[in-house]
Parts: sequence; structure tokens; C-alpha cells
Amino acid sequence: MNRLAVLLLCIATPFCRAASERPNILFVLADNWYYPHAAANGDPAVRTPVFDRIAREGARFTHAFCPVPSCSPTRSCILTGRAAHQLEDAASLWSLFPSNLRVFTDDLTAAGYHVGYTGKGWSPGNYKDYGRSQNPAGPEFKTVTDFLDSADAVGKPFFYWLGDTHTSLNKWIPGSGRKTGIDPAKVVVPACLPDVPEVREEIADYLASVQQIDEAVGAAVGELEKRGILDNTIVIYTSDNGWQMPRGLANCYDTGTRIPLAIRWPGHTPDGKVLDDFISLTDCAPTFLELAGVPVPPAMTGRSFVDILEGKPSAIRRDQVFLERERHANVRRGDLSYPIRAIRTADFLYLRNLRPDRWPAGDPELYVAVGDFGDIDGSRTKQYMWDHQSDPSVRELYKLSFEKRPAEELYDLRKDPDQMRNLATDPELSETKAKLRQQLDQWMKETHDPRLDAAYDAWDHYPYFGGNLRDQEARRRKVK
Repeated sequence: MNRLAVLLLCIATPFCRAASERPNILFVLADNWYYPHAAANGDPAVRTPVFDRIAREGARFTHAFCPVPSCSPTRSCILTGRAAHQLEDAASLWSLFPSNLRVFTDDLTAAGYHVGYTGKGWSPGNYKDYGRSQNPAGPEFKTVTDFLDSADAVGKPFFYWLGDTHTSLNKWIPGSGRKTGIDPAKVVVPACLPDVPEVREEIADYLASVQQIDEAVGAAVGELEKRGILDNTIVIYTSDNGWQMPRGLANCYDTGTRIPLAIRWPGHTPDGKVLDDFISLTDCAPTFLELAGVPVPPAMTGRSFVDILEGKPSAIRRDQVFLERERHANVRRGDLSYPIRAIRTADFLYLRNLRPDRWPAGDPELYVAVGDFGDIDGSRTKQYMWDHQSDPSVRELYKLSFEKRPAEELYDLRKDPDQMRNLATDPELSETKAKLRQQLDQWMKETHDPRLDAAYDAWDHYPYFGGNLRDQEARRRKVK
């Protein structure tokens, strides 16, 4: 939709806000940051004063989830407000971004907003060769100061996307946790990982990177405060998916999908509000558009949660989210995906592994990207579990992360919050499983999921732009 069409639609729609009422929006999207790891969320080892402030002066969500446990597709869902399986190539990591996909940043720009991003916008993947001259997140700026000083910003409300990547695995510097005062003894080791000094040390290093994100967000918030515009700015502070530990990123368990979310909206959201409503990041696009007074395109499957922020009863059901994934890294012979569809409620997580004959963590030997079992990134914890897989204390944990899985998984979160015991074959839960299965099927039908056709495998054939580590290693061996 072009700029004139959006403006005409706004004029004709009572829903649109007056220009003077349109707030600024600061959207902080961290990288690979799992829900528990903020002081406000109860972590005893990490310090996150800025996140805690946003939560204290606004609302903190206890059930926020990414739609896909993978960077590019979650960012695709955020930008389009649509389910990943509706987005063709953009449902996968290191994909292309089809030029026909409508993104909320274009609608905000057409409606008079100053839009831009710093750091990681839509990424990783290829948009330049497919009809877009700039990142789908908008024009890139080096810093928040550059963004606010831009000539385009004069007299306009703004939408600023701050994509911080300090929590990426390659920035977990060994020893950084201790150097920043994080005590490995205070680290909480999830039940799916070995509780050993090596793992505690790596988690401490990861938490140090979380603290770096918080510092970067603090600088942005401080700049808004200095300019006297913070209280006319809605701050949304969250993450794109869970952490890069085994059973985390690329998995539809909480460790891969549950994320921190705090929102500050002065004069609208009560201070210190804790909200248990279920939120998917797919809901961000319609929320941003409603905040800006821009009509929400009917194709969006996400649903605005402005009503929740304003303390009003939700207009839609907020007691569940749907999760999915297609190809993460290209780590299976034949470029194969590992498709999952799932539903998460307060009490249960039900997953359907649509190709259970494939390795969920990737083939045991390097195929194209990352390495052996390449859908688990190369953390020191992964290496420890590989080296100690035959140890009695590690063996069952190793199986959970590395080995094949059944077609269905069901976890009773009331008794098993860490999602360790699959109860899909438990007869006492057969009715519960049937109900969750039916709800998942209904969602797939309503959103026209191509996976309703059991033979559908188009995602195995879309291009992958993540590079070929196998060829690189072969060339290195030849040189030697």
C-alpha cells in the first residue's frame, strides 16, 4: 500500500489517532535472550536495572513467546504480523525476504512516522536481491543519536528498532561472567543441562552479555530522557528467541521460545503491572499500528494487545500461543527442514514433530552449516555434553537434546515446568492431548498452513544464504 492510500485510509477510519496523540515507539529486540534471565524475572545472578525499571514503571509479561525459535523467521513474523508458515521463504533462517510481504514499518512511514533501526534488523538473510533496497526494519542508523538527529525526524513521531546482539553466542567471552561480578554459584542451571562447573561458568559468561544489552538499552533510554521525550515514548523491551544452549534455540520448548517482555507506557499502563496474558511477538505489528493510529491490514494473524496495556478486558483469547519451525540451519542431508507445530498453554505444551524420522538437532555429521548436530550451536556446554554423553549423569540429558524424537510430545507444566518428561502416550492425559491436537489443527486450518498436506515439503527447497562450512573446510584441507 502506498503512502497516499495509507493516509486516505487513516482519514476515513475513526480508529486513527490524531497526529498530536501519536506516541514515539522504542522497540528493543535483543538476540537469543531466554525469559528467566532478568532480575525482574527472578534470576539471582544477573543485573538488569534498565529492564527492571521498564517493568517497574510499566508492565512485565510472564508469558511472552516468539513464534519461531529462530532469528530470521521470528523477525519476519514481527514485521508482517503473520504466522511464519504464511511467509514462504521467510519462515526459515538465512532465507530471502519476498518483496511481496507487507511490513508494518512501511505503513508507519507512509503514515508520517520517522522509522529506522540500529544493530540487527531483519536478519540473517537476503533482501537486497529480492526487491528491497533497504532492510525491512527500515533505514539503518549507527546510533540512536544519529537516528534522532536525522533531518527526517523533525516534527514527526518515530519508531526506532534497537537490535542489540550482545547475547549472541560468539560474544559469550570466557571468564567475562566472573570479571563482571557474576558468581557461578548463584547461576540457575536448567534441568535439561548438566549442573557442572563448566556449564555454570558458561552461563555466567552469557549473563554478562545480558548485562551488556541492558547497558546499551540504558544509553538509548538515557538519550530520550535527556531530550525530554521519554514520557511520550512507549518502550518495548524483549528478545527474538531463547538462548543458544542445547534444547534452546531452534527448539519449541520454553528454552527456545519463552522470552522476557516489559513495556513502559506512561499514563496508560499502571506502574509495576504483572500480566499473565499470553503474547506472541507476531502480535507486535498490529499493536504498533494501533498505537500509531494506523489501520491493521486484515491479512495479519497477530492481534493487538493495546487493550491489555490499557488495563481493559482482552478482546481475544489470551491463554495460549502457537509455535512452529521449519528449517533453522542447513544441517540435514538434502537441505531438509525439521518442521514442528505446537501449542503452549498455562498447563501444557503439546508438540507435533512432522518429520520424526529426521534428526531434530541436525545430522550427526556436518552437512552444510554450523557443524555436527548443527541445529545446536557450538557452545562449550554442547561440547561438554558430547564429550560426556556416556556418563550416567549426562546420558539422559544428551538424549533429550541430540537424539530423535517421537511424532508427538506432551508436557504437563504443573508437574514438569522444565519439560523433561514426555507424556504423549500417558492414557490419563489422552483427552487433554486430543483437545490440544484439535486446537492446533484448527489454527493450522484457519491460517492456511501448507503443512496440512502431509506430503508438503517446499521449505526443503528454498535457498539458504548461510554459507557452506563443509566446502570451506574442504578447501582448507586442500590448501594444507
